[in-house]
Amino acid sequence: MSYQFREGRFMWDQAEELFPICRSITGEGLRHTLSHLQNIIPEIEIKEVPSGQQIFDWTIPNEWNVRDAFILTPNGEKIANFRENNLHLVSYSEPIQKKLSLDELQPHLHSIPDKPDLVPYRTSYYRRDWGFCMPHNLRQKLQQGTYEVFIDTKLEPGFLNYAELYISGQSKEEIMFSTYCCHPSLANDNLSGVVLALALAMGLQEREKLRHSYRFLWTPETIGALAWLHDNLDHAKESVKAGFVLTCVGDEGPFSYMPSRTGKTLADRLICAVLLANELPYCAYSFHQRGSDERQFCHPNIDLPFASLMRSKYDEFDEYHTSADNMDFLSKNALQETYDLHMQMIELLEENRVYTPTTVGEPQLGKRNLYSSLSKSVLDGDETIRYKILGYADGKLDLLSLTEIVKAPPPVIIEQIQKLVDAKVLELVT
Repeated sequence: MSYQFREGRFMWDQAEELFPICRSITGEGLRHTLSHLQNIIPEIEIKEVPSGQQIFDWTIPNEWNVRDAFILTPNGEKIANFRENNLHLVSYSEPIQKKLSLDELQPHLHSIPDKPDLVPYRTSYYRRDWGFCMPHNLRQKLQQGTYEVFIDTKLEPGFLNYAELYISGQSKEEIMFSTYCCHPSLANDNLSGVVLALALAMGLQEREKLRHSYRFLWTPETIGALAWLHDNLDHAKESVKAGFVLTCVGDEGPFSYMPSRTGKTLADRLICAVLLANELPYCAYSFHQRGSDERQFCHPNIDLPFASLMRSKYDEFDEYHTSADNMDFLSKNALQETYDLHMQMIELLEENRVYTPTTVGEPQLGKRNLYSSLSKSVLDGDETIRYKILGYADGKLDLLSLTEIVKAPPPVIIEQIQKLVDAKVLELVT
């Protein structure tokens, strides 16, 4: 692939293909999406959990599928047409065909008064109901009369599906990336996370050797993460050393950091290290402001080391959960930049070793062509970084710690440490 921004363009293209699909926490749209991922990476496994199965405090609901839905106005105009925009139908609406007055219809209509031109996204997964979403401007223009409501859906026993990919490394220690794929036609929340996970997995599969093992999950939000945890909690507690929830990663907003419950895990340190080292502005949030699957992975009696590096945080951008979160809101450049930062974290993990000096006292770098032979008052960039590394590489601090101290991008730190190792001024401890 010869794109200037290879991964950014690839991710955007994949999101564009998946965007029209009506996804929910179960059903054909979800399976279609997971099958698309599997077609690209055949090693991805699609799992199923039957309706009615108890998952901790939750129960897997009946499977939901939709064929058509719309409202006919008194003059015969078709509005809130599911086939024009699948956000028009409240997800998990039960089937119905009946005539109603406008007053009877209004409790089943959803709009956003302060965003009058947009269609909101609404769900009713765990309580039987039905409804339609529409722009508030249209809702205000509805006239008194008889409306005909038609919703052709099926709610019946079936399965909840999710996808999983395991990439084996030299160590059984795992790094996890989890994303959710249940939202219909919302680009940043969260097709961006779906395609970022896909691109990261492809990048890791291209590597010849990995120190860590990596696990990727594409699940319905909340219930899917819980379903995976229900079957894998003991293993996860033993093996997962860092985890990341991939969500809202494709818009042009500044980066956002959602910490783990403690804010002190390896995942937290990695996110902060790459943000600081790349001198990127970002918004740091409190775990009190959590809202995605970090709620499950970081729950007190689960307590896995998960954090999130996002662009604009969910519920913090105007387009969130509306029809404005479309493909025009997604940016190839932003996707690429987010991909690059996550790959920097992976590279930092893969190279996270401990180094110790080989000389007593400061080594003479000039004779090793690592320091200018002409004295000067200001060191150049590489010399400064080498100087800082040598001041802290003590056989105890790992590469991540050095990155936090030196505040340079991980690839730069890795490159300079390798030069010092090649020059036999540093040596690998572990």
